[in-house]
Amino acid sequence: MSRAPTTSDVFNAIAEPRRREIITLLASGNSRSVGELVRATRLAQPAVSKHLAVLRAVGLVSVQRAGKSRLYAVNPSELKRVHDWAKQFEKLWTSQLDRIKARAERKAQERSAKN
Repeated sequence: MSRAPTTSDVFNAIAEPRRREIITLLASGNSRSVGELVRATRLAQPAVSKHLAVLRAVGLVSVQRAGKSRLYAVNPSELKRVHDWAKQFEKLWTSQLDRIKARAERKAQERSAKN
């Protein structure tokens, strides 16, 4: 079974760790040029440009011209789709943490009772 193209949706686009790194850098709220992203990621300029093209294609980032530069920024509404999807699983990790805490407390009580 072949994989869906990276530009088919937000989830395929963010499957690549370097794209997630770029989104994290842009999520600071400051628009950044390709050169700034190249320096921050230590990737070659063509690679950063390719990742930005994928992120733009799915609407995760937008670009504006500023003189001779292009400044990239996160599109929060598209990123929210990822958050909303992942949030449905929050109860799974929350309940797991609750179970770990209860077990640790039970173990501590057992140790106290032995001493």
